[in-house]
Amino acid sequence: MIKRVLRSVIPPSVLSGYHYTLATLAGFYYRFPGNDLIVIGITGTNGKSSTTNFLGQLLMASGQIVGWTSTANFFVNGKEEINDTKMTMLGRFATQKFLRRMKESDCKYAIIETSSQGLAQHRHVGINYDLAVFTNLTPEHIEAHGGFEAYKKAKGILFKHTKQGKHKTIDGCCIRKAAIVNADDKHAPYFLSFGLEYQYAFGGQKESLVEAKRIGHTSTLFLDKINLTSKGTTFSLEGQPFSVNCPGLFQLQNIVTAITTARALGFEWKTLQEAAKKLVPVPGRLEPISEGQSFSVFVDYAYEPAAIEAIYKAIALFERKRLIHVTGSAGGGRDIARRDKIGRLVGSVADIVIVTNEDPYDDPPEQIVQDVANGAYAVGKVEGQNVFSILDRREAINKALSLAEVGDIVVITGKGNEPVMAVENGKKIPWDDRQVVREELAKVSALKTSK
Repeated sequence: MIKRVLRSVIPPSVLSGYHYTLATLAGFYYRFPGNDLIVIGITGTNGKSSTTNFLGQLLMASGQIVGWTSTANFFVNGKEEINDTKMTMLGRFATQKFLRRMKESDCKYAIIETSSQGLAQHRHVGINYDLAVFTNLTPEHIEAHGGFEAYKKAKGILFKHTKQGKHKTIDGCCIRKAAIVNADDKHAPYFLSFGLEYQYAFGGQKESLVEAKRIGHTSTLFLDKINLTSKGTTFSLEGQPFSVNCPGLFQLQNIVTAITTARALGFEWKTLQEAAKKLVPVPGRLEPISEGQSFSVFVDYAYEPAAIEAIYKAIALFERKRLIHVTGSAGGGRDIARRDKIGRLVGSVADIVIVTNEDPYDDPPEQIVQDVANGAYAVGKVEGQNVFSILDRREAINKALSLAEVGDIVVITGKGNEPVMAVENGKKIPWDDRQVVREELAKVSALKTSK
């Protein structure tokens, strides 16, 4: 709350200078460890954490020592920590500290999930990026940035900054500056327009790849022969066959982004084909929870409409009777307009909607729940029949599991593997959707058995 008040009274130029100075000081304090690492920045609206983890797994399976920071987790040479900060891109000192740890742990590669807000606040300053990766762009954080174009330009800072960075020599090799861009996203030309010395565009739409190739220094990789199943996916990238055990089109997109990035780093196709077979999804991303129940339960981090739509497409691969969806929306002034969109989307697709608390921050959670529920009402859902507004998240999850019958799918979105819930006055309370689901499944099972 105090930070929000200060932001409203301090001139933007003063805030910008403050953030820039902090970032510069952090770099000096930790002696710019990124200068001795191959640094990869991954930005976009959705898929950043999964792409970060998939790329890290590919590099490790190829015999490399790797570190990364992401919304989901931190990883330094075999040691993983859950990210409980509620921040995608850490503050300047924290990020530089992780980079220093990576260097001292003999990492060669550092992967940083790089957010638009982090870039706007100069958290990238003092980090010499070598590769800039773009996943996709959909409306998100619009109110925080003051409009979609400002949001897009904030992400573009990563590509401009990467191009301007000094070349490094690591293990006797000059590291080239490169851009890796999802050509199927309509904003791809913007992220290719920065003219890095090497650019790679990937996608399944030939016309998009043709357009990308017209932009200087761009190599293209064509994605086709996609076969999606509930067990995994097979596909071909630039004629090379791949098989992965991660279901869902959104997972495929993240994996292809990671593979293309690894190719840009010089790894051979055969090495990547073998490494891809070992990939495992990030915890809390379409993660199944099974305690022997007669219906399916999935927990996912998806918190905005485009990500939820991607989850629905993945779930469509599974046989089901009804879909029961537990959802909410984040507070803290985050894209208030998103609440109605989520309510309408979930209300249109799910058979039963349960709206609950998520991460209210300083916003009244009752109002957030009401705003989302109103969207569901607008598309025909009726309170008490096929939509239930339950403020307590545990009670909401219990309600979903209690309603579930043989063959149903219950999906719980918004938090994934996050270990905390952000509430008022900057407080974070312990919370894990996955653990709560397991606990409530035991209660529901015991209740149904007693009957």
